[in-house]
Amino acid sequence: MFTGIIEELGTIQGIKSQGSTLVLNIKAKKVLEDIKLGDSISVNGVCLTVTEFTHASFFLDVMPETFHSTSLAHLQQGSLVNLERAMSSNGRFGGHFVTGHVDTVGQIVKRERKENAIYIDIQYPNEFNHLALYKGSIALDGTSLTIFGTSDNQLTVSIIPHTAKESVLGMKKVGDKVNIEFDMIGKYLHSFFERKNPHNHKDRISVDFLKENGFM
Repeated sequence: MFTGIIEELGTIQGIKSQGSTLVLNIKAKKVLEDIKLGDSISVNGVCLTVTEFTHASFFLDVMPETFHSTSLAHLQQGSLVNLERAMSSNGRFGGHFVTGHVDTVGQIVKRERKENAIYIDIQYPNEFNHLALYKGSIALDGTSLTIFGTSDNQLTVSIIPHTAKESVLGMKKVGDKVNIEFDMIGKYLHSFFERKNPHNHKDRISVDFLKENGFM
């Protein structure tokens, strides 16, 4: 579990690819302070497992499912990436619940500076429209942000100078890809209310279901 508060920018020091698998070697500093084999680290919003580390970098495996469903396949040697260690139970929770399980990949279609903020419009597949909630939370490349504009298969976020400086989102331009994880609580609620039993259509949560069971 993560918070969406980026700890540092890492640098891709090496990439070994074989088919649809990758081994990433990432140069970092802060996340190495207490690193252990098997630790979960969010890389551009993707939860990955530490398989090896040195005093200056760490290694991660990217499996085919992750290769095809995230933007990690577009990384190159020298690319900067957002890094966040799994959240600590004794720290402040400054973002929102982020799992590191990317829902889809979006594309930046507009970027505009307005006073001290940068407005970014991101396009995503239509099937996720119901999860893009106005004033709801979203993780873009692992960065916790708030949606303040929505339309069909497009959303708008705003980033402050600090976020622009401390995350890869501030460096991205129109046409670039971003990993999107929609709000976990919103996804769970939608899944719950849309739940169906193939053998019993009454199992679906609806207004009629609530009335029949004394909730209304």
